[in-house]
Amino acid sequence: MNHVLIIEDEKSIAEVQRDYLEMSGYRVTIILDGTTGLNTALTEDVDLVLLDVMLPGMDGFSICKAIRKEKDIPVIMVTAKVEDIDKIRGLGLGADDYIVKPFSPSELVARVKAHLARYQRLVGKLDHDIQIRGLHIDRKSRRVKVNEEEIVLTTKEFNLLAFLAQNPDHVFSKEQLFDRIWGFDSVGDISTVTVHIRKIREKIEQDPSQPQYLETVWGAGYRFIK
Repeated sequence: MNHVLIIEDEKSIAEVQRDYLEMSGYRVTIILDGTTGLNTALTEDVDLVLLDVMLPGMDGFSICKAIRKEKDIPVIMVTAKVEDIDKIRGLGLGADDYIVKPFSPSELVARVKAHLARYQRLVGKLDHDIQIRGLHIDRKSRRVKVNEEEIVLTTKEFNLLAFLAQNPDHVFSKEQLFDRIWGFDSVGDISTVTVHIRKIREKIEQDPSQPQYLETVWGAGYRFIK
């Protein structure tokens, strides 16, 4: 049973969210302040976080960034202010999605189901380590090494590299990669794919201008060179 953590200071709203999620088969924990919420997210077995932006103790933006340093679970930001959407988009927090109050419980459940399913597909497909020409992708520890030197990747960078490496010689468009890694309704736009590819190349390629792993197929997209 998937465990959803709700970090929300308005108890009545959190309880409505909990009730609908529990009816849909999820185990739910409610935390009413930011500091305790972050500690729970980092120390307990949580599969997805519903994270309010405005919280006592610690705001949702700071919590999201702290979670991203330790875990790659889906994070859905919840906000009552339309202007916060631009902050979520622009700060590079690592949030997977956002939802604006007031929202329908059915929309909430649908978003949670979609992000958990996408995350489980990505994790589930990593059924073996990948080793090719000095590149080692360890699925269990989510670590990447190049010629035995460990390379630090963000959550999205790891997911993108691992997905392409699992499908070598297959060309994926930016739209396909954005849909697969970020999700169709997620924060951001397809230009983030290009940015992430560039950052991955800078970290794993000996010469990013002449990549030996991540190739650009002009007019079509990207592929992992086997």
